[in-house]
Amino acid sequence: MKITNLLNSSSMDLHAAAASKSEAISKLVELMNAGGRLNDKAAYKAAVLKREAGGSTGVGEGIAIPHAKSAAVKEAGVAFMRCDAGVDFDSLDNEPAKLFFMIAAPEGKNDLHLEVLSHLGTLLMNPEVTQALLAAQSKEEICSILDKEEAAKFTEEVAAAETAAATGSYRILAVTACPTGIAHTFMAAESLEQKAKKRGISIKVEKNGQAGVKDALTAAEIAACDGIIVAADKDVAMNRFDGKPVVITKVADGINKADELIDKVLNGEAPIYKATGAKDEGAAAVENESIGRKIYKDLMNGVSHMLPFVIGGGILIALAFLLDVGNAGTAKFGSGTPTAAFFKNVGGVAFGMMMPILAGFIAMSIGDRPALMPGVVAGLLANAGGSGFFGALIGGFVAGYLIVALKKATNGMPSSLEGIKPILIFPVLGLLIIGFLMTFAINPPTAAFNGWLNETLKSMGTGSKVILGLILGGMMSVDFGGPINKAAYVFGTASLAGANGAAVSSPIMASVMAGGMVPPLAIAISMLIFKKKYTSRERQACLPNIIMGCSFITEGAIPFAAADPIRVIPSCAIGSAIAGALSMAFGCSLPAPHGGAFVFGVVANWPMYAAAILVGAVLAAFILGFVKKDAVEE
Repeated sequence: MKITNLLNSSSMDLHAAAASKSEAISKLVELMNAGGRLNDKAAYKAAVLKREAGGSTGVGEGIAIPHAKSAAVKEAGVAFMRCDAGVDFDSLDNEPAKLFFMIAAPEGKNDLHLEVLSHLGTLLMNPEVTQALLAAQSKEEICSILDKEEAAKFTEEVAAAETAAATGSYRILAVTACPTGIAHTFMAAESLEQKAKKRGISIKVEKNGQAGVKDALTAAEIAACDGIIVAADKDVAMNRFDGKPVVITKVADGINKADELIDKVLNGEAPIYKATGAKDEGAAAVENESIGRKIYKDLMNGVSHMLPFVIGGGILIALAFLLDVGNAGTAKFGSGTPTAAFFKNVGGVAFGMMMPILAGFIAMSIGDRPALMPGVVAGLLANAGGSGFFGALIGGFVAGYLIVALKKATNGMPSSLEGIKPILIFPVLGLLIIGFLMTFAINPPTAAFNGWLNETLKSMGTGSKVILGLILGGMMSVDFGGPINKAAYVFGTASLAGANGAAVSSPIMASVMAGGMVPPLAIAISMLIFKKKYTSRERQACLPNIIMGCSFITEGAIPFAAADPIRVIPSCAIGSAIAGALSMAFGCSLPAPHGGAFVFGVVANWPMYAAAILVGAVLAAFILGFVKKDAVEE
């Protein structure tokens, strides 16, 4: 993308004059139209003015870059105008603008106008370029200045990236992965890619997301790279990195400490990774990790595999109730019609897999593939024995370490018998021992604990429930998808499972989801009310944060929390805590583990539930508005 390819002589004026911002925009629109880029001048001008109403595009240093994407644009283009006398354009530095670049992008071109804007901004950061543009005597000279600076700024970078992609000779490789495989995975990848790009370092990032592995690293790329960064909170395949320098850390560091991780690789500080030879070795098996972090990663491995069953099954069950409102209050509610019965049956089967999948993949994270079957059986026995979620969780860990113990106990067997271990010894002994332990050691006390917990929750007065909602809601905003957030969410999903593993409507889950919806909504509302607190680039995230908040995707707040944690985290935590407390106070309950506003139809007392979330979001937005400093445009 060359700026001069979007700029033609008909859309340039080196000797313009304008008495006001409005007149300057009108003249730029005329230039854009003269260049043949528009099919509706008035509509395009309206789009530009609408963009200006959201914040001036006068970026300072005598430069303004008004822009808009509109159906009124026939073809992408740039118009250039120079006003030597200057125009008051409401610029960020309150200085008059002299150089104007107007950008027009048609609908359906994704964020082309933002790409051009970023490209132009990079060129104009060089004061020598702006001085040359102010002194230029012809349109041809303007184009020559822009071409020369583009060649200097971008040609080497583009060539390096193209060469790396073609040859697989990336200097740094990376792998990102988080338990849910949604926001953190891709945010860490984006952070690493952007930091490397700014420094002219070629990088490729493999994303272990919910939909599978994207941009998988090849053997040739691994062999050619200088080092590898593994930013993961769950196991990823590690044997392939044997003999290479590897930095292993949590996914949050990929988001917040990308430069530090890159420096470790480039400075030769990354330790050489030595594979253990285990077939399914993962990131959890390396670096002398603390016991707490190892337990957390094993747990999150189970949770990440469990979530699709819980979310998919829970939402189908919620839809069954939504489709069967005519039978509300009767014993047939949820299965009173064939369609509702279908949704409830399919959803119930998926939801019923919650315990065995959780236990199975916790066990597999600890004891590799031989531990999967004993873990799954532990989860099934937890369901049958009434110990539920907590029984499955304990059973998963026990099954995993049981297989580890069996591996050690059979190390002395003759090598000729090695082949019967995974197909006979581990399955049979593992099944027998885990069955005995679950039946006689784990289920009885855990089922009794579950009964006590349920009775305690039922007997709680309103005040106690409000305090519980306050705590759970606040936990959802402490680390936005991190361990504390996940602990609250896992507790919420556990409350959805009844004694027999069937889904029930839970006030705990309602408080958890309310708390998780607040942060992105609060930031979006704060942007709308306190515009000066956010840069124009930050304000572009307003609509995405509204969508993520309504969809119960708390991670939309992460970039803002990472940039200003002291102000953003407490503000959002207060709003989330209030939302969780109000949800409890209003007697709201929820049978679905996800869905946000899209499952409000099955929330008990949903109008007050929506009110609780809105109150929490608005409160947090106003706190943010008062504690944040005014933004300074870069």
